[in-house]
Amino acid sequence: MRFKKITAALLAAIMIVLPVTGVSAAEATAVTGNGKIVCIDAGHQLRGNSATEPIGPGATAVKAKVAGGTHGTTTGIAESELTLAVALKLQAILTSRGYTVVMCRTSQDVNISNAERAQIANNAGANAFIRLHANGVASPAASGVLALAPTAANPYCAKIAASSQALSAAVVNGQCAATGQKNSGVQLNDTMSGINWSQVPVTILEMGFMTNPTEDLNMSTDNYRTLMATGIANGIDAYFASAK
Repeated sequence: MRFKKITAALLAAIMIVLPVTGVSAAEATAVTGNGKIVCIDAGHQLRGNSATEPIGPGATAVKAKVAGGTHGTTTGIAESELTLAVALKLQAILTSRGYTVVMCRTSQDVNISNAERAQIANNAGANAFIRLHANGVASPAASGVLALAPTAANPYCAKIAASSQALSAAVVNGQCAATGQKNSGVQLNDTMSGINWSQVPVTILEMGFMTNPTEDLNMSTDNYRTLMATGIANGIDAYFASAK
C-alpha cells in the first residue's frame, strides 16, 4: 500500500488506533483531501472471529467480533472479497473528488473487530463512516439495496441517529440511481456493533443480495463494481451537499 501525503492530525489519530486494534499502518491509510473525511470499512475479512465484544459502549450484550459473512451462491465469491473490491474503487473515486479517505482495511488477511473499525472512524474524526456489506438470505428471489442506521432511541449513539439516517438514504439512492437496482430504503437497527460504537455519522450499506443469481453475477464484474462505487460516491456528495 503506497502512502500519499498525510496530515498531522490524521496521522496522530491513526497512531492512536494502531495499538488498540493491532492494525498496521498499511491497514489505516489517510489520503489528503478537501477537508471532508470519509472512513470506508470493507465489511468482514478473510476469516471471521467468533470471540465476542460488547455491542456498544458499556453494553452487557455481546456479539461476535467479526462474522464470516455470506458468499455468492452462483459465483462463490466471498462477501469480504466483494466489499474490499468496491471499497478500493470507492476510495479512488472519493480521493479524485477531493475527499480525505481513511480505510479500515486494504487487504483480506486482517483481524479487526466491528468495534475497532468504528474506533478507526472515530479517531480519524470522520465526517461519514461507510460500512460496505452484501446481503444473503434463503430465498434467491430477494434483491435490492438497503442501508442500516440507528434509531433516535439508540442507547449508545442516539446523537448521530438523524445524520446517519440521512447518510444511509443518500448512499442507497446514489447506488440505485447508478445501477438501476431495487431501492429498499433505510432500515433502523440498534443491534449492530459497528453502528453502536460509532460517534460519527454511519451507515451499513447492503449493496445487493449475493444469494440472488442476477445480483451475484452483476456484482462479480469490474464494470458493475465501478457503477456501485460511483453511485455510492454520488450519494456521499449528495449527503454533504444537503448538510450545508
